[in-house]
Amino acid sequence: MPPPGLTPEQLSSFHKDGYLIVRNALRPETVTSLLAETQSLLQKFSLEDHDHPLTRFSTGQTSEHVGDDYFLTSGDKIRFFLEEDAFDAAGNLRKPKDKAVNKIGHGLHASSPPFARLIGRERGEEGEVSPAAVARSLGYVDPRCLQSMVICKQPGIGGAVPPHQDSTFLYTDPPSATGFWYALEDATLENGCLGFLPGSHEWAGVEKRLVRKKGDAGTEMVDNEGGSRFPRGGEGGGARRGRELDGDYVPGEVKAGDLILIHGNLLHKSERNTSAKGRIIYTFHIIEGEDREYDERNWLQPPEGGFTKLYA
Repeated sequence: MPPPGLTPEQLSSFHKDGYLIVRNALRPETVTSLLAETQSLLQKFSLEDHDHPLTRFSTGQTSEHVGDDYFLTSGDKIRFFLEEDAFDAAGNLRKPKDKAVNKIGHGLHASSPPFARLIGRERGEEGEVSPAAVARSLGYVDPRCLQSMVICKQPGIGGAVPPHQDSTFLYTDPPSATGFWYALEDATLENGCLGFLPGSHEWAGVEKRLVRKKGDAGTEMVDNEGGSRFPRGGEGGGARRGRELDGDYVPGEVKAGDLILIHGNLLHKSERNTSAKGRIIYTFHIIEGEDREYDERNWLQPPEGGFTKLYA
């Protein structure tokens, strides 16, 4: 008998709003383990490594840095990307290294044992919500895990992330992405919790895509020409609820251990962390591997052997 996933009420809420907060999805012991692994990675990270280009992670959509080789080949590795505001005007790092990292990615689910255990447990630990069970509830036939990362949202310098859709970055035809977003520390209005435009997954199609330039010379945003804009069975017929204005976004304050599920078409964002508290989270995404085309132009390409299967 498969482990329980989402309740009918939770499924209804997810389909209606495009996101769902699942309280206490992780046990405190699991949160502690993942935080300890995060701190260990931050402490072991060396700025003197010859292969680290001091890559800054920009939350805007026009920066060229995200196309460099360090970024493009990070899909099955553990790599470190730094906050833009961790540098002074002369380009020198002005923060300790562990307080300068924006995110660690993008292959934690494959390269870090504590993070790998989270998706490797078909049933989940007692008292936890199993990612595989959630995927089954959502109707995935062959979910594949990709783009896993810790996002630190550093105190005082953690940058704002503008409204975006996850399927812009992880495009399948038709779209099939779902984000799993775990709070490892409390996420509040003050330290940059997520904000959601409820119901936008029903009317906001995937109009843009982040793709590799020819010859892997970088990345660029392009129009989604000819590709499906909505998942199968959801062709954009939903009534438009809310406008793309700040006041219409609903904050998603959560406690450590909570999980937020995010539909790939949902518009969501986060504000700058202006507080003295960090906001460390872990997120990964799944796409449907059954009867879907994963575009070879996507910035993140599958490693040898393909993306990690979520089902055993």
